[in-house]
Amino acid sequence: MARIGNLYGPDATFLGIPAADLEEAESFQDALAVIVGAPFDGGTSHRSGCRFGPQAIRFTDYLPHDGMRPSLALDVDPLEDLKVVDVGDVEMPSGETERSLQALEDAVTVICENGSIPIILGGDHTIALPDVTGVARKHGWGKVAVIHFDAHADTGDTQFGSLWGHGTPMRRLIESGACRGDRFIQIGLRGYWPEPETLGWMADQEMNSFEMGEIVERGLDAVLDDAFAIALDGCDGVFLSVDVDVVDPGLAPGTGTPEPGGLSSRQLLDAVRRIAMELPVLGMDVVEVSPPYDQAEVTAYLANRVVLECLAGIAWKRRTDAGETMRKPGDPVLKRRRPLA
Repeated sequence: MARIGNLYGPDATFLGIPAADLEEAESFQDALAVIVGAPFDGGTSHRSGCRFGPQAIRFTDYLPHDGMRPSLALDVDPLEDLKVVDVGDVEMPSGETERSLQALEDAVTVICENGSIPIILGGDHTIALPDVTGVARKHGWGKVAVIHFDAHADTGDTQFGSLWGHGTPMRRLIESGACRGDRFIQIGLRGYWPEPETLGWMADQEMNSFEMGEIVERGLDAVLDDAFAIALDGCDGVFLSVDVDVVDPGLAPGTGTPEPGGLSSRQLLDAVRRIAMELPVLGMDVVEVSPPYDQAEVTAYLANRVVLECLAGIAWKRRTDAGETMRKPGDPVLKRRRPLA
């Protein structure tokens, strides 16, 4: 199960929020969202280092850690509105992959059984397997759609002869039945993998993959419109999985398998926020932040804000669902004193 604090660094919580302990249910029973770290990079196929990702995502910020994080765009304070807590890191030794993944699945399941939304800080993308599985154990096999931002499909059959690695979790999820291939939506794919055999398997599963060329041609909002229609057909909610390498490496260099030509940071943040505002989010992970390859912490800053944008969107949706009239993105923050020329 999770330990309090960071496995690979000084003990601290995400942006100074209250700490909790998964062994003590009363410490997180009122939380609507729970942060948990998954410091695992035993599934990395190229540049390692994302075991240090949870620590970087938690720490990287420039505001005082007083718990106040009001969203200028949405007029919500997600950390306060959702009563977010941090239960620390799951112990995930790289040399013991099966043990590590099971420990994370157990932690996510406990969080879901409490009625909370798990927010997992990775770690490499191998962790999507236990993350989505844990959510599905609570909400139902095949009832959780997946929206997956990534440069890579992660649908390989094996990786270096192993069933587990950051190139295989999406295939394992579909094979297990935890999620349906036809409710699996991938956004931002590009580059020179996978090979035809794997693409054929993906087609057989009726997966929905939006390559960057299509996003450029049609626009990201149009792609999201299609994704939302697919996700809500027969599923109760979505799991959002964000690999930071979906963003162009010029804007997010701190990752293990950079692929040129991706989304901008602005596009990713807007997309994540829109998903959380419009869809029932049942869980989320942000993965593949590798601090040793980062520059001026820009990738860690981005991942930190991906988490906040998702939480802000969830808080906004809960309040609008309750009948409140809320500010929307694009609305003026302040009443203008005079008309614009």
